[in-house]
Formats: sequence, C-alpha cells, structure tokens
Amino acid sequence: MAGKVYLIGAGPGDPELITLKAVKALQAADVVLVDDLVNRALLAHAPQARIVEVGKRGGCKSTPQHFINRLMVSLAEQGQTVARLKGGDPFLFGRGGEEMLELRSAGIAVDIIPGITSGIAAAASIGVPVTHREYTHGVTLVTGHTRDGEQPNWQALAASGTTLVIYMGMKHLASIVSELLAAGLSAETAAAAIQQGSLPEQQQVVTSLGMLPMAVKQAGLGSPAIIVVGDVVRLAQLNLDVAAVAAA
Repeated sequence: MAGKVYLIGAGPGDPELITLKAVKALQAADVVLVDDLVNRALLAHAPQARIVEVGKRGGCKSTPQHFINRLMVSLAEQGQTVARLKGGDPFLFGRGGEEMLELRSAGIAVDIIPGITSGIAAAASIGVPVTHREYTHGVTLVTGHTRDGEQPNWQALAASGTTLVIYMGMKHLASIVSELLAAGLSAETAAAAIQQGSLPEQQQVVTSLGMLPMAVKQAGLGSPAIIVVGDVVRLAQLNLDVAAVAAA
C-alpha cells in the first residue's frame, strides 16, 4: 500500500511559529526531507523519523529538484509517510506546486500544510502591516531571482500602488532599486530590509528607497532577507522609536 506525502510550511524561522497541524504531521512521519532554511529545532517533533537533508538556499549548491521529486515518490511507493519540510509556506516561492504536481502524476496522496511566509513575518517583526487601509490597497509578493534570469516587470510593480515584498532580492538590490526609481517611485519612498526575520539574530535597516542599498551595505546585511517597499514601512520607524523609548 502506498504511503503519503505532507508538504509542510515550517514558517519563517522561529520554531514557535509552526502550526499545530504541521507538528502532528511531523509526529506521524517515517521520513522528513528538510530544506536548508528550516530551523532544526522543529525536528524534535519527529523523534522517530529518518531525517534526510535536501538543502536549498539561494546562491548555494542545492539538491537537484528532480532528485527530491523522485525520492518523495520512491519513499511513498514503499508505503512510508513522508514529511517534506520547507521554509515559510510551501506554495510561496518554495516549489511546492512543482512537487505537488509530481506526486499527483505518480498517484501519490499529498496533503498541503500552509506555513507563515517570511515576507509577512519579517515585516510584522518590525511593526509593518503589509496592508493598511490608510496607506495601501494591497500587497504584492515578488521574487527578485527568477529561474530564467529575467527580471520582474518592475515598472508595472511600481505603478501598482501596493506594498512590495521582495524575496531573494539582496544579490540584485542595487539593480532592483534602480529599476523601481526609473519606473517612477520616489527615492523618498519608505523601504526596509530584514535579515533572519523572526529569529534572535534578526537585523534590519529602515530607510528610504534611494538610500536602501547603501544602508544595507553599511549594516552588513545579507541573505536570507526580505525587502519591503511602500508607505506602510513608515510605521516601522514609529514602532522602533516606541521600542527605544520603552527600553530607555
């Protein structure tokens, strides 16, 4: 009898931000295939499972996706319960959709367990609501790193009037900022970069769009990090000022 696969979102990094449903799936798993960005503290929820590292991190050598797909299918065909543990949410820049289709085509039962995505969590960690009816009518989640090397349509994104939450954009930050400015966004537009969001090691800079590349360089920020651009980021400075007063 074939087993099944759970595609699980591990959340943004803080191990307390995983869902109860995800914990139950880990407890039931025979094998856990774990991505590089997943907090290893979560593996305590699967003490009986075999752990297989299938690391994926932007800019680093990664386990080929086709190998992961074949491994999930093979394990499930052996009757095992597989937990595929992915950072953030499996369906948001996590290749969860590709994995789901591969499993379905092989006739493998698959359950999707959403997770808190880092773009929302990182912004919230500095007091930024990515939507706010007095500042913006929406939010756009976009990757700064595409498979084919092409750039997103920054002109359309700049014209959207939404908060921009950019994943995997640190490597091309200067280019992204240049494109957004050329597309019509003001250099004074509020912007932030948050590294290791939700973790004790978290660092961030809150500044203007025009100054963001310099601020990131001066602060020594790198990947993994989230970039947030839009008027709502102005609330971050207010939040940080309040925190500073409270700590004084």
